[in-house]
Amino acid sequence: MAEIVPKDGATIEAGIRPIKLMDQLRDRIRYLHYSYRTEQAYAMWIRRYICFHDKRHPLELGALEIESFLTALVEQRNVSASTHTQALSALLFLYKVVLKVKLPWLEDIGRPKKPQRLPAVLSQEEVIRVLARLEGVHALMARLLYGSGMRLMECVRLRVKDVDFGHRAIIVRDGKGGKDRITVLPSKLLAPMQEQLERALWVWKQDRAENVPAVALPDALALKYPAAGAQFGWFWVFPSERMSIDPRSDIRRRHHTHEQALQRAIKRALMLASVSKPASTHTLRHSFATHLLESGSDIRTVQELLGHSDVSTTMIYTHVLNRGGRGVVSPLDRL
Repeated sequence: MAEIVPKDGATIEAGIRPIKLMDQLRDRIRYLHYSYRTEQAYAMWIRRYICFHDKRHPLELGALEIESFLTALVEQRNVSASTHTQALSALLFLYKVVLKVKLPWLEDIGRPKKPQRLPAVLSQEEVIRVLARLEGVHALMARLLYGSGMRLMECVRLRVKDVDFGHRAIIVRDGKGGKDRITVLPSKLLAPMQEQLERALWVWKQDRAENVPAVALPDALALKYPAAGAQFGWFWVFPSERMSIDPRSDIRRRHHTHEQALQRAIKRALMLASVSKPASTHTLRHSFATHLLESGSDIRTVQELLGHSDVSTTMIYTHVLNRGGRGVVSPLDRL
């Protein structure tokens, strides 16, 4: 087989063509502790990139091929700026981290500017209507999203040990950007959360009695503390009703409840509540921040509760407050 020479003046630090490129990609992603969702997204974009160029190896491709692929995404599929950026990030990871290829022009490929859009926010009356149309565990989870400002996946991945009833706090582990933070546990949810933990305890005891493999632990904790996964503190606050196969370890164990079930429940509740805004589970987080600011909370406090690195990200909610005539008096009303 002829040796593959990278195009466009690239230099290779470890110029060995991988036997299985996708396996090498997954190894690097897991070594760097990227999330499973990032692994799925990167693998998908790299497969599409290779298939777009008739399954040629990436080392045979160069600047023209990358730009033609990205251009096709925009012109033929009309993808959003965030999707375009994700595809480019996957290709940068492939060449720089996996293949160890230095391509001088790769850094010069422009990233599309993401449009600044105001988030959809529900009024307090709309929140009440939506929450009233949810039942069971989905009602509790939706109230937790609105009452604490957590993201969807932060809620479904919540573990027993991270609920602090004494301080009325929730410790969010490994949030966006790999950061931990503390947010509020609403007083109204103290009793419902304790009842949920009792249900989780019953499921945990059943699993232990049936010798079900312990829950998955983040990073290398399972190697450092082999018995930790079987402890109730590491168990899910919202465990799934059924077992599933762990996609990384192929172990059949109990995972947390699936996020799509909550998403579907909230979509139904929005429809039943006759809310026409383009809302979702994340809208409850936006509403949490906006309503805190409306009630006079300090923006730095809201920033910490949301886990934003930069206060400018939190400032977008001040623009929401000034929208729709709340910040000014219409000249019509002065007549």
